[in-house]
This record gives sequence, C-alpha cells and structure tokens, in this order.
Amino acid sequence: MITGAWKGKINKQKVEIKIIQNRDSLTGSSYYYESANNYRRYSIKGYFDPNTNAAVWWDDQLIEEKSGKMSVSIPGKVPLLSRADFNCPGDGKMMLDGKAAKKEDDRDPRGDVHLDKTDVPLFEDEWDYVIDNYTVGANDPDIIDSISKFSERPPLMDKPIAVAAEEQTRTINTPEPEKKTEKPKIQTESPKVTQAPVVKIPEPTIEQKFITRKKVLTKEIPITGDSIELRFYDNAEIDGDSISLFLNDQLIFQHIRLTGNAYIIKLAVSDLKETNELIMVAENLGSIPPNTSYMVAVMGDKRYDARLESTEGSSAMIRLKKL
Repeated sequence: MITGAWKGKINKQKVEIKIIQNRDSLTGSSYYYESANNYRRYSIKGYFDPNTNAAVWWDDQLIEEKSGKMSVSIPGKVPLLSRADFNCPGDGKMMLDGKAAKKEDDRDPRGDVHLDKTDVPLFEDEWDYVIDNYTVGANDPDIIDSISKFSERPPLMDKPIAVAAEEQTRTINTPEPEKKTEKPKIQTESPKVTQAPVVKIPEPTIEQKFITRKKVLTKEIPITGDSIELRFYDNAEIDGDSISLFLNDQLIFQHIRLTGNAYIIKLAVSDLKETNELIMVAENLGSIPPNTSYMVAVMGDKRYDARLESTEGSSAMIRLKKL
C-alpha cells in the first residue's frame, strides 16, 4: 500500500514523493517545490526498518532542478532522510507521519514529515506508469530496476555522440484541434441518463516501450576504423513507420520516419564501448504491421545489412562489437 504518490510537507517544505516498493526496498523520486515551475527533484532509495516497520527513505541523487523567472531560490537544497509510520485513519485516507534529518547525519533533526496519499500527482514522470499498473504486472522487479536506472539519467543526450543527417525532408504534422459541437438541450421532462465515466489509459512513453518490450538480437556487426555509418530505410511499402533508437540503454534519436530515402547516423568508434547494443523501438506499426526497417552499416569499404522488425511486444537489437 505504500506504493503511490504522496503529497504534503517535509521540514516545512512542500513535497511530493513517488514511492515504489521493490521487494524489501523502496525507490522512486522526491520533488521539493514551491510551484510546478520551481522545484528540485531527487531519486530516492529506502527500506522498511525491521525493528519498527517504519518506512525509511532518503534523497539519493539530484537529477533535476527548475526555477521560475520570479523565484529567489529553489526548495530542497539540503538532501534529507525521512523516517515515517504508515497509518490509515479511515475513509480511504492514508498517511505517512514521522521525522526528517540530514541525509549525511540522521542525528541532525530537520523537522516533521506529514504526507497524504494522492491519486492526482502534481509532477509527471516515468514512475507514473509503475504506480498506475503496479497491481497488473508493473511490480516486476526487472521493470522497476530498469526504470530506476533510466530515471537517473536525462531522457535525451545533451551532447549526442552521433550527428544525424537526413537525405529527406521531415515535417511535423500537428493534429487539427477538435471542433467543439454544441451539446443538445435536454428537455426538463426527459429522464436523466447517467453514463459510466470513460477511463482513458495514457499512451506509454517511448522509454516505457523500450523498458517493457523484449529485446531480440538480430545481428552482430564487428566495428573497426574511426566511424560507422548507419542507414535506415523502410523495408517494404512506405506506410508511415516511425522508430526511436537506443544505444546502450540511452535514447539517442526519436521520431525517425522511415521512407525510401536513407536516414543516416554516424557514430564515432572512439566513443563506443567494446560491446554495444543498438536497439530499434517501434513508435508505431504503420498501416501495415509490423514495423520493419532495412539497415545498412558502412565502415570504410565494408558493408553489412540487416532487416529489423519491431512490434508492440519486441524490439530489434544490433550488437556492435569492436575487433
């Protein structure tokens, strides 16, 4: 029951904590905030105290901070360790109450902890998927461990090791806004009809698709020289296939629209590890599933090709190995 989003105050600071139980340990994220545009975000780690059964967690790594134009400072400057007891007073309300101390010295008290469980978190992140689906499979330790590793790095590389150049012109099509239709007036004498609310399931992010889908090794390519050039084409009829590419668990390119022209990526061999995993994740399946692409790898006078196939359950993997 501790898995979820908790909102309240720690050391008189407004805070939102997303706690995920993973076997006997706790993970997730903490947001110390003054507003949605002024906050610090930490990854958290923790456990259950076997002597008191209290939940113990601490701010592990600072992974994001943001301040508004009128902000003097960003809250959450001092990482904290919190120790709280779980209680449920009734009426569906759940609370965590306890004390906070400095992360480096838990003997240095820093104030009270009071958090209430909420179904409407202020901040959105990768843990929302686990919280929403925890009881239907997302409590798998492998999924939680993968998201935990991913959450401690930026979703996009600030300085990608590759420079992409297209032999095609990409356009971004924004959907037209929905036309508002005037609701028909209901006669006062007509009986009222109560409809069940429609629950909209959010579309998984590309990171969630990467984590939850099976990786299928398609080909191993030896790499030599100074650079490797990768060319991606639609393998069959041009039907709107779109892909993202992950290199060693890091998202490097997304929204790659496959056509008859090559989408070209160049990787510096010196920036690569001895063994590297390049994974193609389907963003959609086009009009003719599955999502298939034809990849050509060029290194000097050497050339390798592979047919990559991705579905809603699997992603294609190419292993690049230095000789």
